[in-house]
Amino acid sequence: MIDFANLQAPSLADLETLARSAYDRLPEEFRQLCEGVVIRVEDFPDDETLRDMECETPFDLLGLFRGVGLAQTGGIMHTGQFPNMVWLYRRPILDYWAEHEETLGDLITHVLVHEIGHHFGLSDEDMEAIEAAAG
Repeated sequence: MIDFANLQAPSLADLETLARSAYDRLPEEFRQLCEGVVIRVEDFPDDETLRDMECETPFDLLGLFRGVGLAQTGGIMHTGQFPNMVWLYRRPILDYWAEHEETLGDLITHVLVHEIGHHFGLSDEDMEAIEAAAG
């Protein structure tokens, strides 16, 4: 039996570990789209990101991808180019998780796939297949 009285919400480090594990299970060809991606976990998006994404509340955004994929660069990193980054926002993710019938691991995989996939123009069907392959 789980001792709920002593459980704590997953920390930033816990979510980072879950995200790295989820990323490592994604199909190789998908991971190659953003080779060297850096995954960052923050409690909330910063104010600039909230404004840029036109969010009404800090809970509106679960994750964000910023970067340039191999298709756009021809596989060549340019001087001064920042690495591809995916931000996962812990508090909005935990809020969403509490309200839905989904495991935390599946939710993190979903956010990762969709942030990377939307950036590269993948269809919802493509992303669903990638998530299924990672399961």
